[in-house]
Amino acid sequence: MATITKRGESYRIKVSCGYDTIGKQVIQSMTWKPEPNMTAKQAEKELNRQAVLFEEACMKGKVVAAVKFEVFAEQWFVEYARPNLKSTSYERMQLSSRRVYPAIGHLRLDKITSRHVQKFITDISVNGRHAKTRKPLARKTIVQYLSFISIVFDYAIKLHILSDNPCRGVSVPKGEKREKEVYTLEETKQFFKLIQTAPLKYRLFFTLLIYSGFRNGEMLGLEWKDIDYQNRIISIHRTSNYTIEKGTYTDTTKTKKSQRSLKFPQFIMDMLREFQAEQNAEIEKLGNKWEDNDRLFTKWDGKPMNPHTPYWWLREFCKANNFRFCDIHSFRHLNASLLINAGIDVTSVSAALGHAQTSTTLNIYSHYFQAAQARTSEAIAGALDFSSV
Repeated sequence: MATITKRGESYRIKVSCGYDTIGKQVIQSMTWKPEPNMTAKQAEKELNRQAVLFEEACMKGKVVAAVKFEVFAEQWFVEYARPNLKSTSYERMQLSSRRVYPAIGHLRLDKITSRHVQKFITDISVNGRHAKTRKPLARKTIVQYLSFISIVFDYAIKLHILSDNPCRGVSVPKGEKREKEVYTLEETKQFFKLIQTAPLKYRLFFTLLIYSGFRNGEMLGLEWKDIDYQNRIISIHRTSNYTIEKGTYTDTTKTKKSQRSLKFPQFIMDMLREFQAEQNAEIEKLGNKWEDNDRLFTKWDGKPMNPHTPYWWLREFCKANNFRFCDIHSFRHLNASLLINAGIDVTSVSAALGHAQTSTTLNIYSHYFQAAQARTSEAIAGALDFSSV
């Protein structure tokens, strides 16, 4: 219900718009002044009409609550992000907020324009540096900052606090496109030779990674019940992830289509049997010190391996062997490139990688498919060579 207060020749109309995240009541107000030629009865009638219209506008979100971006974003974290986002996504958004808040956190939602957001995005594109490496921010990281701001504004629109999202007019500078770091076929063969002297756990991990294209979290989420020795099939049902808040934890797969089953060569199954026997011997040796959770890849005591461990092990392995280092995700790209070069169709490649849509596969690996198609055209041209006719 609107409250009306007379102030000289004008009137102050106030409407309560609820409470912010710290429990403070949010009040919206407007001033209305009657026309000089109005009678007292006409002025009273119009005043009441203005009060009703203003209250309706407030309730529909056409009048924005005077709340700052940071305050509302923290409300979004509690009301939406925490119950709906995966822990890794939630943590990524929290990290994004640390850079966003100093730039626009102090501004009211209704005062933030596309220009404000564009200025922030442009600035971090030019001057932004990674907190640890001090290298310029990757375009993907900059897109994540814009995504965080945009999703907060979308939530405000959903709650009828705003009617427009200023991020819609913002663009992220293209920057220099970075080629994916992927091992060549010759390097892959050399890698296989070098890794034969590594502990069985890591020899199996990276061999399976190359042959499967599984994500790091999917690899670490594998359990022995996911292995079908008879049919040589390995199935993905879960992931193992890490956040600062939760530590190492088990989660669902990235998408529904990420839950998949792939068939493998016999020698992979043989490695798995050998590793399972090695693990069983260790379990017997440690007794009650072993924490049984059925995971393939564990710490010394059976607890799930930290998702960062394979990365650091590979880095040290490459350094010790004077071998070019590519990160863990590059093995997924390697698997995709090998499948595409072997002539496997996009639908099958997409299913093997667990992509939700084939368009995702095409977007990420378009250059591989283009190269494969070019070779196909060359093969046809060779077969139809009429120069000798």
